[in-house]
This record gives sequence, structure tokens and C-alpha cells, in this order.
Amino acid sequence: MAIVKNMSVSAVLLGLFAIVGTALVAYTYSATKDRIAANERAILLRTLHTLIPANEADNDMAKDTIEVTSPQYLGTRKPVTVYRARKDGKPVAAVFTTIAPNGYGGPIKLLVAVRYDGTIAGVRVVSDQETPGLGDAIESDKSDWIYSFTGKSLQNPDKKGWAVKRDGGQFDQFTGATISPRAVVKAVHDTLLYFKQHRDALFSPRPASKAETSAADGEQAPTSEGPSHE
Repeated sequence: MAIVKNMSVSAVLLGLFAIVGTALVAYTYSATKDRIAANERAILLRTLHTLIPANEADNDMAKDTIEVTSPQYLGTRKPVTVYRARKDGKPVAAVFTTIAPNGYGGPIKLLVAVRYDGTIAGVRVVSDQETPGLGDAIESDKSDWIYSFTGKSLQNPDKKGWAVKRDGGQFDQFTGATISPRAVVKAVHDTLLYFKQHRDALFSPRPASKAETSAADGEQAPTSEGPSHE
């Protein structure tokens, strides 16, 4: 009986600890979620403004967004967020959360900023699983390689030039690591192709027409009726 009683007491104590622990976690989350959201938004804005300086746009890019889907050009079947920069109501640039699906260590998430005239304002790696010391040189804090996209367009270089040098293109690869830069180059080029085909729809406040929607590869043009407030 004593053993059973002790087991019952232990079970009750464990239950109480679980309840208290759950309550503390819930309280902590409730107390900090707004602060976490604010911090995440601040980090996002800083990253966006490294690509599109604050003096070049006067809208809130973090709120002026739409979602588009294009497995062929944007590297994923999931909706991709596009942040839009405007100045005095006029389009300045679109920043895509593009995926390079064929990195050496897995998908590489990018921010690709394309100016309204079709030139690249900048590219940054958001996350990757590339090999430290080799493929991770695609990151801006590891090398200057990612800055080589700034100012490029579909015409500069031409289609053949949009490849790493080993493949006959103009972009450097890394010693012992070609897969990572090859994946990023292709993803950036594909983003430019998407932008060229959908530029006006990306900045339009109206829903896209059927003529603007392609079903060739499950691709869908922007369909926002205005800024999507995330």
C-alpha cells in the first residue's frame, strides 16, 4: 500500500509540474510574442534596405507584399513572397524570396531585388546548408561573390554568360565547390525571367487576368487585389 501511495503522490507531483511548466511556457510566449514579431520585422526591414536603400523608397516594403507561384522560375511550388518598393507611388523594385533548389547541401533561400528597369539591385542568401569553408562562400559575410550580381540584367550578360565560368559563363565558382554558385546563378537568372514576364502585374493593384496566368508548369501570376498585409 505504501508503494502504491508513493507512486500516486509522484504521479500527482509530475502532473502538477507539467501543468506549471505548460503555463509558464504559455505565459512567456504571450509576453514576448509581440517583441519577437517586432524584432523579426526590424531584421527583415534592415535586410530589405541593404538591397533597396531607404532613401529610394517611401513605402513600407514589409507590408507592401504579394505572393506568387512559379515552380519553374522561383524554385518552389509554394507561394513566394514578393516585397514591393515604391517612391511617390511609382514602382521602384521587387524583392523576391527565391529558392535555389539544387544547392549542394539542399535548397538555398535567397532575396533577389530587381529594379523596375530589370537590373538587379542586389542578392543576398537568407539561409543555406552549404559546406562550411567551401559552398558557404555564397554568403555575404563569407565572401564578396554574391555582390557580383548587382547591376546585372538579362542583357548583361547575355544568356550564355548567365552561368559559372566552368560552364562557359561569366560568374566565378569556388575552388572545390561549383554546385552552390551554379545553383544561385541559375536561380537569379530565372527570377529575372519571371520579372520580365510579370513586371506590370507584380506592381498592379488589380487581380491578374486569365491572359496573365500561365498553367504551363503550375505557374500563377500575381493575383493580389492590393498589398498583402502579412
